[in-house]
Amino acid sequence: MTAIDPAGTVAVVGTGTMGQGIAQVALVAGHPVKLYDVAPGRAATAADAITARLDRLVEKGRLTAPERDAARGRLHPVTELAGVADVDLVIEAVLEELGAKQQLFTALETVVSEHCLFATNTSSLPVTAVAGALIHPGRLVGLHFFNPAPLLPLVEVVSGFATDEEAATRAYDTAAAWGKTPVRCADTPGFIVNRIARPFYAEAFRLYEERASDPATIDAVLRESGGFRMGPFELTDLIGQDVNEAVTRSVWESFFQDPKFTPSMAQRRLVEAGLHGRKSGRGWFGYGEGAQRPEPHTAAPCEAPAGVGVHGDLGPAAVLPELMAEAGIKVNRDRTPLLSEGFIALPDGTRLTLTDGSAATTDLSSMYVRFDLALDYRSATRIALAPSDALPPESLRAAVGLFQALGKQVSVIDDVPGMIVARTVAMLADVAADAAARGVAEPEDIDTAMRLGVNYPRGPLEWASELGAAWVRSILWGLHDAYPTGRYAPSQRVLRRAVAERELL
Repeated sequence: MTAIDPAGTVAVVGTGTMGQGIAQVALVAGHPVKLYDVAPGRAATAADAITARLDRLVEKGRLTAPERDAARGRLHPVTELAGVADVDLVIEAVLEELGAKQQLFTALETVVSEHCLFATNTSSLPVTAVAGALIHPGRLVGLHFFNPAPLLPLVEVVSGFATDEEAATRAYDTAAAWGKTPVRCADTPGFIVNRIARPFYAEAFRLYEERASDPATIDAVLRESGGFRMGPFELTDLIGQDVNEAVTRSVWESFFQDPKFTPSMAQRRLVEAGLHGRKSGRGWFGYGEGAQRPEPHTAAPCEAPAGVGVHGDLGPAAVLPELMAEAGIKVNRDRTPLLSEGFIALPDGTRLTLTDGSAATTDLSSMYVRFDLALDYRSATRIALAPSDALPPESLRAAVGLFQALGKQVSVIDDVPGMIVARTVAMLADVAADAAARGVAEPEDIDTAMRLGVNYPRGPLEWASELGAAWVRSILWGLHDAYPTGRYAPSQRVLRRAVAERELL
């Protein structure tokens, strides 16, 4: 371990919500902590706020009274930057403006010793650029905490182009010593979480713009079928539409307007209208007094068929015949190996197929219903169905009834390629695989970051490994055929992995 000495002093510059949280983490870990803010009196106010939070920890039994008293004694607001001259680590949490951060660190270089470690908590600016103004840029590393810092375990440890390996290791080990879960990553737009999470929001917003379904239904499908903690519409209302849209736009511009990161016009209109989510009283949903959240569209009860045929391999949905048999539906299996796709056949000949990235409406037949991907078909409580345009109503009712018999609520959406969960997961997997291939972070760190940073039910690379790269490639090719803009073109890592899987068969 090369963490800074437990008795070493930590300085936190910038005493807003994030700065206070980081200071609390260092303080509880046993360090003396100095607080500095350019605004007169703000550091002292922040110290009082941190002390109040320590009192609440004692009330909740998470901290003893003697531990609180000792922590209070280690907390020191200072009124001048020179007051941090003797510290071992400075963590900056000031305004997200490059000039402000560069000015701070260049001033700090004239104050602290040459052995002091510099860390920026930036979430959107290049660490390389922040360090670019320094005489010794190798000492600066990114330490991106997630808000609220005392509660969330993830810390992204970001190495800029000039960051010394020793500095990055010290920062990593220090975060680990503070009880956090650090992950290493290169200095790339959005780092790990904000880069790889973009499709989670972007695909939902695009589905809304295409009128595939409404926000409440898309959220419900991603939660109840995909296993995500929150849907993208409710989550961005919580984050703030202005904040989320700004991050998306920053990543898109940093990648020279790569179509994979294209912002949403619908979200831009929300921001322009001042509908920023919970903090403004309205975003995708209303939050004012008496506001009621719209319910997801759920199909009315329908009668299930007495029996179905199951043909070929259903891939990720292979458990469905077992669930149907358990529900008392007669299942006739046909394992013909020559079938190009597995499907469930209703008595009238309608084919139910797991989405492959293409629409259900084809020139070959009007008797198709696509169903969406689920994290776990046994535990999922909702399934989305997309019927072909000419499907008879009675056929759709039979398909709905089939899944209702399995204990699922059913949301019928418009016939869009890739549906909801499948296109989201495929895009997350593709962006994550591309990031790993480009050395942004190790695959294990990417999965850890996405589970801890944004509460994904599985890391995207773990999920892709379970589904198979060939499945991810199929979804993306289907989407690329429908939208030939480059947005959905599979990354080289996904293409190569799909070939490798085939060679291993």
